[in-house]
Amino acid sequence: MTPVAAPPTLRLTNFINGQWTDSPAREWRDVINPATGEVLAQVPLADAAEVNQAVEAAAAAFPEWRRTPPEDRIQPLFKLKMLLEDHLDDIARIITQENGKTFTEAKAEMRRAIENVEVACGIPMMMQGYNLEDVARGIDEMMIRQPIGVTAAIVPFNFPGMIAFWYLPYAIATGNTFILKPSERVPLTMRYVYELLEKTGLPKGVVSLINGGKAAVDALLDHPKVRAISFVGSTPIAKYVYSRAAANGKRAQCQGGAKNHVIVLPDADMPMATQIISDSAFGCAGQRCLAVSVAVTIGEAQKTFRDSIADAASKLKVGNGLDKDVQMGPVITPQSKERVESLIALGEKQGAKVLLDGRNSKIPKYESGNFVNPTILDNVPATSDLNDTEIFGPVLSLVHANDMDDALAFLERSAYGNQASLFTSSGSAARRFRYEAPAGNIGINIGVAAPMAYFPFSGWKNSFFGDLHGQGRDAIEFYTDKKVVVERWAKEHSRKF
Repeated sequence: MTPVAAPPTLRLTNFINGQWTDSPAREWRDVINPATGEVLAQVPLADAAEVNQAVEAAAAAFPEWRRTPPEDRIQPLFKLKMLLEDHLDDIARIITQENGKTFTEAKAEMRRAIENVEVACGIPMMMQGYNLEDVARGIDEMMIRQPIGVTAAIVPFNFPGMIAFWYLPYAIATGNTFILKPSERVPLTMRYVYELLEKTGLPKGVVSLINGGKAAVDALLDHPKVRAISFVGSTPIAKYVYSRAAANGKRAQCQGGAKNHVIVLPDADMPMATQIISDSAFGCAGQRCLAVSVAVTIGEAQKTFRDSIADAASKLKVGNGLDKDVQMGPVITPQSKERVESLIALGEKQGAKVLLDGRNSKIPKYESGNFVNPTILDNVPATSDLNDTEIFGPVLSLVHANDMDDALAFLERSAYGNQASLFTSSGSAARRFRYEAPAGNIGINIGVAAPMAYFPFSGWKNSFFGDLHGQGRDAIEFYTDKKVVVERWAKEHSRKF
């Protein structure tokens, strides 16, 4: 019998000047399904020369695109929304295959992506300036917004479909051209999305896709024709991107890491709080920047919440996100699994009690997957390194505070400020928390305080570097320059009107 040859591995291409182009990259990486260990594709790590091709194409397309009326610029976005709706299940399936989250989570992610496209379709109103007659006698003044040029975004692995849409629709709707560098761990989702973008009628060069690693990032940061950089990732890399972009005279918005806290008061609806906090801590395997990672209990909530969250977490079904009834998938790589498990061990060594241990997980039929089951660490000491470490896995730490003052002081000591939540039935406690909590995204009886697309995705302290955030009005400000015009017209004495 003649052996059947294995199918060739898909080798990904870049999208430059409206065409899919083979990469001459010398280095390629495998794209691996984190649940099965299967190689899905190979992705090129583009060099500076390929990045330059994309930038030059974007720069060449910019003059005509910026002169396109806003009403015409949003027409491809209307088409894109419908294409994303029509292919929602296909995109979600790709997200699950390359990222590991459940199919339901992947679909929810894309709903948020579509929401940003819908909001960006309002650019003809959102981009408007303002004016005032007679700022002095016979002199009028106006402020107008103009696109800035070539823009770029560097996005992470944990939301392969959504995060690019914090930026892409706003950038092109305001008249800029846009280059995306997806994570080399999960490039397949944006490949599919860009295939849909091809069908929208966008002119060549308006959107580009470059696959790569650090060399591609540095080339975007250093290229003189790239005016603005958006980034989401860890805090150390966010600092690096922000500082290098600023040194090169670019505007930048860089979302960093997080250590999100939730305070649980004794008067909270405990069944509701348990379910919502469990979903936040363990959804997407804890690999999201708004995941609750520390629960601060006050008073008798220490015991009631501890017992209820341990019970809920222990019942979560872990496995391949495409399988029926699975509630949590794997972490992204074997290295991530090893890191998360080593941090659990560190917490235990430094005095925490392992209430629920998710290490050494083995999922039947998926023994090659990167699975860490839900883990709960109780009574994490104030001196533990875990209090300042973003674990980025399905691990929830429990600490106890005597009162609201102690709990807020604990939050204040954190280097991060992405999200903070409170569970209570007290309006006065909720108002105090909203007023004093040191974080940019606040939840009241909400476990994942993810802003809708018409609000900015905020973040404070070491969770964000920049002035203007992604989404909504902040996106309009970020992608446009303000121009102030002061006008006076001399009277034409030779004419009578």
